[in-house]
Amino acid sequence: MASANFIDHIKIYCRSGSGGAGSVHFRREKFEPKGGPDGGDGGRGGHVILRGNDQLWTLLHLRYKRHIRADHGQPGGGSRSTGADGEDIIIEVPLGTVARDGESGDFLMEITEHDQELILLEGGKGGLGNWHFRSSVNQTPRYAQPGIPGKESAVVLELKLLADVGLVGFPNAGKSTLLSVLSAAKPKIANYPFTTLKPNLGIVFYRDNRSFVMADIPGIIEGAHAGKGLGLRFLRHIERNSLLLFLVAADADNIPKEYHTLLNELEMHNPELLDKPRLLVVSKADLLDEELKNWIKKEMPENIPHLFISAVAHQGLDELKDQIWKMLNQ
Repeated sequence: MASANFIDHIKIYCRSGSGGAGSVHFRREKFEPKGGPDGGDGGRGGHVILRGNDQLWTLLHLRYKRHIRADHGQPGGGSRSTGADGEDIIIEVPLGTVARDGESGDFLMEITEHDQELILLEGGKGGLGNWHFRSSVNQTPRYAQPGIPGKESAVVLELKLLADVGLVGFPNAGKSTLLSVLSAAKPKIANYPFTTLKPNLGIVFYRDNRSFVMADIPGIIEGAHAGKGLGLRFLRHIERNSLLLFLVAADADNIPKEYHTLLNELEMHNPELLDKPRLLVVSKADLLDEELKNWIKKEMPENIPHLFISAVAHQGLDELKDQIWKMLNQ
């Protein structure tokens, strides 16, 4: 997925259709020149609807279509005929898209399933025709209801990537390299921090034609929960991952400290993230001899499984996939 084409946050302006006006009409036939009221109702205005599409991975298709308007309902007619409803506008979005009010930021809805449809803005109801207002004391009502106006609102769409495994680590920990080796994804790789500026997804194939999806999230730094680095913008992607894989480089000054710093950033962003299964992986393990590995193992945090791997040297990758598959299916 080209980073320039990955759009995960966009603001659109939506307007639902207004309802059609009710009709003021009286029955007029050859042998009944002064018939009673028979004005029909106006049609409903078109809704603005969000629909999930599992073939979409980004909000790029909405970049140049920021103003979305549904059709108005048609007015009613004679013979109690109801006006046509306005055509609904359906906005297709990737799974994991959250809609928020563009002004207040309040949560509106979330799309999580393919073909799931939720009404973002309801169309206005059509007005009642004069046929509804006839009575014994008013047999020729010369009024009808106007249609209810449609709604108009700015809406912010945020995409939270749906992935089985989310890679969590400091910049330059080797997340992109690992993803490129395990999958066919081609993220940008370079020897400097914040090489990854957009999330990347890759499908990792496992035994017996099984697979899982791995997401490479831009590196987290201390203070990310408060907006430092690229923190706030991308921390939300981690919320949709089933398993969190913490990646710490073998040449880090203090591996346990880096792990706890990352864990603290996730907790400050959303405490519920600590309820997800976690796996600690030491990358660039080809830099370590057995003596150093044994020393590091003694310092590892308790109650979390850990592995040593090297994506470049292809060390420990099969064991990593085995452990991931085991944890995903527990």
